[in-house]
Amino acid sequence: MDAAEVQHDGSSPSKKVKSNPNALNSLRDHTVVVADTGKINDIQKFQPQDATTNPSLILEAAKLPEYQALIDDAIQKGIKSYQVSKQPVQKQPKRTNSRKKKDEPETKEIVEPEIPQFNFNTLNPEEQKIVIGMITDQLSVNFGLEILKLVPGYVSTEVDARMSYDKQATIDKAKRIINLYEQAGITKERILIKIASTWEGIQAAKALKKEGIQCNMTLIFNYYQALACAQAGVRLISPFVGRILDWFTKNKSGEDYSKQNHPGVKLVTSIWNSFKKFKYDTIVMAASLRLVDEATELCGCDRMTIPIKLLNDLQSLEGTVLEPKLKVENLDNLNIEKVIVDEKTYRWEMNQDAMGTEKLNEGIRKFAQDLETLENVIKQKLTQNNQ
Repeated sequence: MDAAEVQHDGSSPSKKVKSNPNALNSLRDHTVVVADTGKINDIQKFQPQDATTNPSLILEAAKLPEYQALIDDAIQKGIKSYQVSKQPVQKQPKRTNSRKKKDEPETKEIVEPEIPQFNFNTLNPEEQKIVIGMITDQLSVNFGLEILKLVPGYVSTEVDARMSYDKQATIDKAKRIINLYEQAGITKERILIKIASTWEGIQAAKALKKEGIQCNMTLIFNYYQALACAQAGVRLISPFVGRILDWFTKNKSGEDYSKQNHPGVKLVTSIWNSFKKFKYDTIVMAASLRLVDEATELCGCDRMTIPIKLLNDLQSLEGTVLEPKLKVENLDNLNIEKVIVDEKTYRWEMNQDAMGTEKLNEGIRKFAQDLETLENVIKQKLTQNNQ
């Protein structure tokens, strides 16, 4: 499926016959392919419909010399945003001393506030934290802006994982990210705000939807967690297939986890079946995919966000034709109970799911650690620039 053939919602994969049949092109006949990368060159190569980023991917890309211009630009804009935020809210008018005629209206000269020279090393720790936060927000948006030049659909940009248990802070950060995109001429319809699927995160996404801001609820490891997102009306969820397998192979080794027995595949399949059965509009996007079998067993899922290595692996399987495993016509044979997930149900079901609880918290910690590493890179640059 050529990326240009798909609308923003990605709901109608192309049925166009490919001139070079392989597993990747065949997968695209049934599932919208999303690139899981922050590297612009990879996106140019595979031409996905959408792209997702996170602090880990941005940190990896930021280490490469070809992206230093994006970092420098983010630093300049972040510093300017901080300086402007410290200026008086209203400009003070100043009377002019020039003589005027009797009936001539009095003119006023607008005095622009003088922005002092910036020196990061003179700021106190709290001020430095604010500056670095503004820069990292801008850097995430800078990567998103470059990606949006290449994909016709969404780009997902993640809020600070350290806000995962703070509904209002998540809402405020999401609005700031959207504002930065709008300043660059990108409407909020092109952006998905990535939020960890804690109860607080889900409620933040529900509130943001009322303001027209759509969210990608990430770090899904539990069926009831996914239902809570759908019932909140979020745009998209990302169940983490590979990380689920990691937990089971570590904690329950010796079992057969191949193909249909793969616990991550089973969870995504059950979520997809439930969403289609009860007509939830939320898109299911399988994430954390690493193996060819994971992709082929979930063929027919709404979307997949696929890392570059797996995209290459699928593309190398020439002549492979895939058939969808997830099909709406299979739903008639399934007995699925409809469950309404309130806060008590969410918290209890997560408590009962050791894998879901451990992997959600681990994922939040990892994203937070990578963001802190990125912040330290920026802090080092700022410190050196002012020496």
